[in-house]
Amino acid sequence: MTEASPDPIRIFVDADACPVKAETYKVAARHGLRVIVVANSVMAVPRDPMVEIVVVGAGLDVADDWIVDHLKQDDIVITSDVPLASRALKAGSVAIAPNGRDFTPDSIGMALATRNLLDGLRSAGAVTGGPPPFTRQDRSAFLGALDRAVVRAKRRRIA
Repeated sequence: MTEASPDPIRIFVDADACPVKAETYKVAARHGLRVIVVANSVMAVPRDPMVEIVVVGAGLDVADDWIVDHLKQDDIVITSDVPLASRALKAGSVAIAPNGRDFTPDSIGMALATRNLLDGLRSAGAVTGGPPPFTRQDRSAFLGALDRAVVRAKRRRIA
């Protein structure tokens, strides 16, 4: 099943460290959406014509650049990379973190500032710790956030 629009909504996955790829495939299948998995190395994806793997070269922001270069209005980006989320929002797309956090035009400025502050502290030698462990609640929040994002994007297409 495919989207009725001539320019269907797609889901891009910033895949190298993404813990919710399987959940993304399930939600996409339920809505008949294409998933484009973008990574710096080969990885297994389902044998499904609606799921595509794109392997980009190694290097800083190569996967991010590829994703941004291919985004269209209302596409959805799954990423924990705050700068990529910011770029996706500027392209008119939706950005969701694997823990279900919606990046929005209202929240992205603070997220970028926090990321830059922590990056600066780490560069200065401070131990800031890593992200909290990924939980079942995060996975559940992600499923809800992705489903809501798809429904909102489809409604905008109809309106």
